[in-house]
Amino acid sequence: FSTAIAITEQPVSVSVPVGYSFVLRCRAQGRTSLQYQWFCQYQSDCCLIPGATNQDLPIIAEQTQLYTCRVNDLHRNAVFSDWVKVEVHQCVARGLPPRLWRGEPVIVLNPSEQRVEVGQPLQLQCAAMGVPAPSYQWYRNGNLLEQQKRKKLWITHAKVSDSGTYLCCASNSHGEHWTNAVDVHIGEVILPPAEHLQLFNLVFVLATGKIALLVGNNRYHHHPNLMAPVRDVFELSRLLEHLGFQVVSLLD
Repeated sequence: FSTAIAITEQPVSVSVPVGYSFVLRCRAQGRTSLQYQWFCQYQSDCCLIPGATNQDLPIIAEQTQLYTCRVNDLHRNAVFSDWVKVEVHQCVARGLPPRLWRGEPVIVLNPSEQRVEVGQPLQLQCAAMGVPAPSYQWYRNGNLLEQQKRKKLWITHAKVSDSGTYLCCASNSHGEHWTNAVDVHIGEVILPPAEHLQLFNLVFVLATGKIALLVGNNRYHHHPNLMAPVRDVFELSRLLEHLGFQVVSLLD
């Protein structure tokens, strides 16, 4: 590689909806005429893009991939541009992005309220489209969180002091957009007293049988007498025994 070639305009990462059309650009200067060749990487495979030998690479977004451009001169000197990420959002709400979208950030995923026990991990997530791809900055209770500059906020061991109202700002050269604010609750684990646990276990162990009590009365003081209570009790007991009940029948 040689400094005989200088990249004067690097391609930029983008975050776009599936099917969106855009162009990656690379510009360079050298002592002789220059040749360009674009490459892409999906997962772990890096490959040359056939026919992609111009400064501009038109793309119709299909899947998230990485791209770079190699520039070489007639003396076989060569340099590579920065790797850039084309993030493609497969599922985007109707109406996004707006019809006259200029590339300003558009929130496509808001964080959700969280309740986390002390010492457990806390994760909040958001996502935004933008050209160029937005930068992220998280805030808690209006205060900037210096270490939280990704779309995923991650705290390995949550503390009570991490409780509060969180939101994230997505920004690029065209503007900024804020997510919804969400509340995060970090609390101690509250266990019931030991005697309650023992009672619960006792009840849980004992309450495993199914017992049915059938009472058949032949005579009533304030209601007409039944036609055949003995037969009714007998039929009901058979049905309940078929369902696994232990049946106790009482007749007057």
